[in-house]
Amino acid sequence: MIRILKFSDRNFTEQFQRIEQRADEVPSHIETTVKDIIADVRLRGDTALFELSSRFDHIDLSADNIEVSEAEIDSALAAISSESLAALQLAADRIATYHRKQKQETWISTDEDDVLLGQMVRPLDRVGIYVPGGKAAYPSSVLMNAIPARVAGVAEVIMVVPMPGGEVNPHVLAAAKIAGVDRIFKLGGAQAVAALAYGTDSVPRVDKITGPGNIYVATAKQLVFGQVDIDMIAGPSEILVINDGSGVAAHIAADLLSQAEHDELASSVLVTSSEEMAIAVQKEVEIQLQQLNREAIARQSIDDFGAIILAEDLTEAIDFSNRIAPEHLELAVDDPFAILSAIRHAGAIFMGHYTPEAAGDYLAGPNHTLPTGGTARFFSPLSLDDFVKKSSILSFSEKGLQRLGKDIVHIAELEGLEAHAKSVSIRLEK
Repeated sequence: MIRILKFSDRNFTEQFQRIEQRADEVPSHIETTVKDIIADVRLRGDTALFELSSRFDHIDLSADNIEVSEAEIDSALAAISSESLAALQLAADRIATYHRKQKQETWISTDEDDVLLGQMVRPLDRVGIYVPGGKAAYPSSVLMNAIPARVAGVAEVIMVVPMPGGEVNPHVLAAAKIAGVDRIFKLGGAQAVAALAYGTDSVPRVDKITGPGNIYVATAKQLVFGQVDIDMIAGPSEILVINDGSGVAAHIAADLLSQAEHDELASSVLVTSSEEMAIAVQKEVEIQLQQLNREAIARQSIDDFGAIILAEDLTEAIDFSNRIAPEHLELAVDDPFAILSAIRHAGAIFMGHYTPEAAGDYLAGPNHTLPTGGTARFFSPLSLDDFVKKSSILSFSEKGLQRLGKDIVHIAELEGLEAHAKSVSIRLEK
């Protein structure tokens, strides 16, 4: 059963560190493997992609079939129900509406008569989105990555998705069509990341790679950063629920398990000031585990990285949450708005008893690509900002340079940069 801990337990810090540090280090053999894969794709391009895909995904690719065809997309659309299409379209519309509100425009400041300053906002030319395959299919990841790119004005959106054995979930292709993805490639793993970062004869090079993946994908993204931009290094999923004793234990248990079923390294933690609720949730987790198709995955996650923590009060619970900066934070309390201002670090905050984390995963509107592993202290959710770049605009009139030039020269001389100073002083001479 999911364990119940107290902050006052003698070994609490040691026990919880095991949860926090569950994905801190990439095993050396994985990093070596990924480096070899990236080097191979850089050197041999398509040939390496075809061989690696055969080895890892058991799919025979060539220049003729590496890209998903329009016929394959049409077949996927025909294979899914109208209800599924409607649900995906609803999610797409809500995600687009939310992200449009994040849009920033180019601006020019004329606060000074003789100096004009501003910022130019331009979309990226081409982005690549990685959509996980394998243990589950994620059409929601397609929507959450492609739609903000489209809203931002990105010219071309490239998608890679692993297709083990040559099969792909039709809902993933349908989501790509709805989201406006331009091209889809039957690629996964580190080789897909390398292809997007460096380009091959078949796969175009992109400016940025977004989207979650397994440890090989995450490691590859980290290694190609600088060659291309990336969204973040995503670790295993996590949820923290803060509870004051109110609400329904079965609801909280279901929310904990919604993360646990992702994978064995996912972490699900409840912090409550109610011992009665702690015990009730513990029992409910066990009952609901037995009802899951992915019970084995969820049970290992709960056994290894799940916990119910008894707090003295909400203040102690909030302090703990701010320390670990969770990816998903549920405020399962009577009045979540009363404590919202005390929350400093979280990827996404779910308010009240009727805002389960799954609502955010699929169609609430905010992005579900969130910082994990405590990085919510300094990272933000995927947003429109990830798909644009900003250039500073500067324009000095002669009068403006005359007014400010002396101080520019002074600072340049402080730094011992004579040519910098000269480039200004030469313009100040009469």
